[in-house]
Order: sequence, then C-alpha cells, then structure tokens
Amino acid sequence: MKPALVVLAAGIGNRYGGLKQIDPVGPSGEIIMDYSIYDAIRAGFGRVVFVIRREIEADFKATIGDHFEGRIETAYVHQELDNVPAGFGLPPNRKKPWGTGHAILMCKDAVKAPFAVINADDFYGPSSYTVLCRYLEGLSAADGRYCLVGFVLRNTLSEHGDVARGICEVGPDGVLKTVVERTKIVKDGDGARFAGPDGQWTPLTGDERASMNMWGFAPSLFEPLERQFEEFLRTRGADLKAEFFIPTVVDRLVQEKRATVKVLETDERWFGVTYAQDKPVVVDSVRTLIDAGVYPERLWD
Repeated sequence: MKPALVVLAAGIGNRYGGLKQIDPVGPSGEIIMDYSIYDAIRAGFGRVVFVIRREIEADFKATIGDHFEGRIETAYVHQELDNVPAGFGLPPNRKKPWGTGHAILMCKDAVKAPFAVINADDFYGPSSYTVLCRYLEGLSAADGRYCLVGFVLRNTLSEHGDVARGICEVGPDGVLKTVVERTKIVKDGDGARFAGPDGQWTPLTGDERASMNMWGFAPSLFEPLERQFEEFLRTRGADLKAEFFIPTVVDRLVQEKRATVKVLETDERWFGVTYAQDKPVVVDSVRTLIDAGVYPERLWD
C-alpha cells in the first residue's frame, strides 16, 4: 500500500478570509497546495487526506479539491472542537482549535498505511516529498520508526520579520534527540538569532536543522496520540488558549524511548506567506522553478 499524505487545512479558509480569497502563486492560478499535491503524486504517494472543518467542505472541494480528482485518491476528515474522546466535553467559550496533534488524531479511522503530514499553505519542494516517501515505503503500520524532514534553518527565514521554528538536535546517527520550539527567530547576516522569554538574544549559525511540520508516521502513532490528548484535556483543557502540538507529542515519545525519529535532510528552500511582503517572493520563486523545468507552466494540464 502506497503511503498517504495528510494535509492540515482546517484553518486555511479563516486565514485568507474565505477559500476564494486565497491568492494564486502560479501563473495559471495555482496555489501552494497545488504544488504540494503535484510533488506528492510524483514522489509516489497514493492517497491524500485533507483535514478540514465540516463547514468548508463543499467550498473546499469546489475551489481546491476538484483539482486532484482522478489524479490521486482523496478523502476528507473533519477537525471540530467538539470532537473529543468519550468522557470529555467542550469547555465553555472555547473558540481556538485544539492544535496539530488533534488534527492528526482526526485521521485515526481514515489512515491505515504509513503517512506524511504537511501544512496546507507551506511549500516544501519536490525532493522533500521524494525522500519522505522513500522512507515511509520501508515502514509497517505498527512501526515506531518515524521521521521528520529537517530543513536548513537559513532556508526557512523571512526577510520581513520574525518566525517560529522547531530547532532540532540531531545525533550523529541522524536520529532526532530533541526538538525545541523557538519563537522570534530573525535573520542575522548569514545566520540567525532568537529572543528567549527573558528578551535576551541567542545567536544561531543558520545551519541548524529546523522542523517545518513535515513529518512521517506509521498508524502506530494514533494510540499514544490519543492517550496524550486525553491527558492534555485533563490537565490543560480548561485553558482556552492551550493547544496540543504534534512536536510536543513526538518529543515525549522520543524521551520515553517509545519511538525514534530519523531526521531526513533536504536542501530545499521552504517558503510561505508569513507576512504580506512575502507574497512576491513566493511568486518569483515559483516562476524560477518553472523556468528551470521543475514544474510545467500549467500544472494540471
């Protein structure tokens, strides 16, 4: 069975003021997600599962999902606030989504093969999908050997402001030791620096491996994921701003020696529209890739 691709898209309509307001980045109206699915198909993924909100499903299919009809098997699952384990309720006034860990948990009944996870509006580059698919093809459903595509930090920074990145500590065997979320990372010459909680700046070389939420898992993840989500709800569920993040889940499994995570290296340049000023850079980057023959002028012809 070919690996599946899980696309976290529940918040995409909110971010852009409606699905029809998503600005194209390709010359024929393509959005970043088009290039992601195109790259995944070429790499060998056999199925894509979109995690969306139920209320946007019809618009999502009409605006985005129809691009892929007949090209790859597609499925849809819903991330809703009230979709919590038995015995738990939705806290009053909770509006914020539960986070990426919850989004992936929604795929428990839809994914039976090893699978990748990506953000809907991030561009990861074709070779990232290739190395990820090859790794997943070697896993079984019960495997505890997961993976993470690690980008060179300097290839993920914005010229227009600070970003948050998961900075990875990788052992000599290429296995993840820790991943720590660093906020307020800014470009600094050829390197970078980040501000800690105390406001003090710490330098980074720019060569660090950064997580951009491009993961590879086996279905064995779902049991500890559900268990940790229940624990999260018991201890932090009343906090209206608390989120259940997948890097936290994975880091705990690594520290408990219940899983290993291979960091797959890529030299691709990640890009996305973190700031409005990033949009021309994304459009120019796509144009450069088309001119170099990486993508056709019209992606789906």
